[in-house]
Amino acid sequence: MSLSFRFAILSDPHIALPDTIWDNPGRFHLVEVSIPALDAVLADLAQLDLDFLLIPGDLTQHGEPINHRWLATRLAQLPYPAYVVPGNHDIVAQQPSDHTIGLEEFAGYYPKCGYECGYGEAARPYYACEVLPGVTLLGLNSIAFDAAGEQHYSGRLEADQLRWLEKTLATCNSELIMVMIHHNVLEHIPGQSRHRMGQRYMLDNAPELLALLRAADVPLIFTGHLHIQDITQQGGITEITTGSLVSYPHPYRVLHYREQGCTLDNNRLRQLKVETRHVTAVPGWDDLATQSREWMGDRSFHFMLRFLTQPPLNVPEAEAKSLVPDLRYFWAEVSKGDAQFDFPQFPGRVRRHLHAFNAVDADGNPLLRDNNTVLDL
Repeated sequence: MSLSFRFAILSDPHIALPDTIWDNPGRFHLVEVSIPALDAVLADLAQLDLDFLLIPGDLTQHGEPINHRWLATRLAQLPYPAYVVPGNHDIVAQQPSDHTIGLEEFAGYYPKCGYECGYGEAARPYYACEVLPGVTLLGLNSIAFDAAGEQHYSGRLEADQLRWLEKTLATCNSELIMVMIHHNVLEHIPGQSRHRMGQRYMLDNAPELLALLRAADVPLIFTGHLHIQDITQQGGITEITTGSLVSYPHPYRVLHYREQGCTLDNNRLRQLKVETRHVTAVPGWDDLATQSREWMGDRSFHFMLRFLTQPPLNVPEAEAKSLVPDLRYFWAEVSKGDAQFDFPQFPGRVRRHLHAFNAVDADGNPLLRDNNTVLDL
């Protein structure tokens, strides 16, 4: 069989109807533009011949039922199927409250977005769905809770989901299996799994998941949560994380998968073309990129201070405060992907650590592209 299909990804839209918006002064993202930004993306995608759309979590501002209902209704109107998984902002506590939905309610809001493939188990927040002949999407839930019903700091696949996944992979006969999950499985920033700030965005039992996926020859994982554009490859698996639709630079992706023939050693030739597009303006935000970059810069001081003073840098606070003003746009550039910067005025150890976030190595050679590229899988 020769596979060829086209799909899109938008991530972390944080949908908030105007009368539900609440202000968190520490947030980097602009829920104010969530609905017009989504409309802009869907209008653009309507011009393409897409097979499906993926949204890897943080669908809503903070798990509000009204925002979940609005988004589910909007996605059901599309001329192609849309598939979703929950993010940490979609199920903020295990049990529902007056303002947020609970874990067992999530699937019921999105029966047409993958969960109709769940064989009638409506409360299960994960699924396996044949999205095209020979192509199966595994939508996984990385939102876990402690004994008190509070959300874990990082992502986790619970034991029952891992058992389900192992059985599903063993019985799946699809030519291609892809995974969508909210938390990062592979590292997308240096030392992410070892840094307290980075751990929040990772799956804490990622090695267990990766072992199952490699054994089943699963080549692709799609994630969100980190609000940056990044692609990383490790041990035969490519993970594409997509930045937030309501955060600088307001990206979304269009991807074309092609699989043709075999090599002389009988390996399949699989390629994925990745194209990144951006929302550049919505009503009231005529230059969205510039305005949201400044929004992020205005809120960067305390974030970058924590970044410098926590391990592995452990810069003394007084020294860190003198460096932070030069890092006003550092995270904006990381978020954009394909970052290139240098801080020659910084102490050597700090400069080297920051340089590791670049899209080039120490010799200036380009690394794996984050936005527009063709990947061999």
